[in-house]
Amino acid sequence: MCKFHTTRRDFLKGAGALAAVSTLPVSLVELAFADTAKNFTFAYISDSHIQHVKGTQFVRNWDRGLIRAVAETNLLTPKPDFVMFGGDLAQLGKKEELDHGAELLARLNYDFKCVMGEHDYYLDLGEYWSKLYGPHYYSWDHKGVHFVTLNSVLTYDEWTHERWPSAEQRMLEMAGLDNPNGSPFMVGAKQREWLRQDLEKVSRQTPVVVFSHSPIQKIYKGWNFWTEDAEDVQALLQPFRDVTVVYGHVHQIQYNQIGNISFNAVMATAWPWPYPESYAQAVHHLPKVTIPMNRADPFFERDATGWQLIDIDTGRVSTKYNLYNNQNRVVAYNPETGRPEDTVFQKPEARISPQVHY
Repeated sequence: MCKFHTTRRDFLKGAGALAAVSTLPVSLVELAFADTAKNFTFAYISDSHIQHVKGTQFVRNWDRGLIRAVAETNLLTPKPDFVMFGGDLAQLGKKEELDHGAELLARLNYDFKCVMGEHDYYLDLGEYWSKLYGPHYYSWDHKGVHFVTLNSVLTYDEWTHERWPSAEQRMLEMAGLDNPNGSPFMVGAKQREWLRQDLEKVSRQTPVVVFSHSPIQKIYKGWNFWTEDAEDVQALLQPFRDVTVVYGHVHQIQYNQIGNISFNAVMATAWPWPYPESYAQAVHHLPKVTIPMNRADPFFERDATGWQLIDIDTGRVSTKYNLYNNQNRVVAYNPETGRPEDTVFQKPEARISPQVHY
């Protein structure tokens, strides 16, 4: 059995003058076992979208989000064993953006690993990203847990190679959130075969944690909150007792349970996205128990970006989200109903009404 556990007090311990109401754009995850000697933590930062303006200038809001996340991660107590970056380091995949992002991540006082995001990929199909961070997908074992990192932002060869006059146009089309010229993401047959062979060597009782950029679910195709071969990947994970998929890309609180697989999204350091249900005319598959993120102040640049504390008990995700100047939200697996539930904002009368500013 594995269990993620920590507390806000532990998370902020040693942070000195940092205000308790600050939004920390990182996640701290502790894996706890019956044998406490095996316990460990890792931190999670995602979706920084560093965008180059000119010369040495970058879009400040997004730049500062990553700078702050790195600084506060370095202050964490207990110290995490490693840090994951969840993808979309760059906004348009430019060398200047990736180099600047890499420079900021290099300030981490930990080993760190990276997930490929579509904004990192579709300018040069990940060539420069690979020079910085290595393979697009890989796995490793750490203290009794098997970790897998997937490149889940691939798409059809025809879309990738044949329809665009330039690589820059391809990148711009894929970077658009609500763009009919975009294409669904996928893991792809080659990578699924690699995953099958990788998992063949792992005991079915070993906890498996999968890091991807897209959700490995089919949530909302219009916004590319969608992985085309999600069911095929899920089938490879179903034989294992405890599986957790942690993903970025959606810039919001999401959660779901499909069979034995718990899904948990992390928030971004750049900006929040609204929920797809605001586009009611389009079909989407957002879990019914997910409700819109409450935003304290839409004019505050860090509002609805943040960090999460994640508990996992026998593969079931329980997440405490901390949002700036807002009530905490806790999403926890309920064994009686067999699904995750939002324990704070589940009831309509407990929700904060959206604010309108002029």
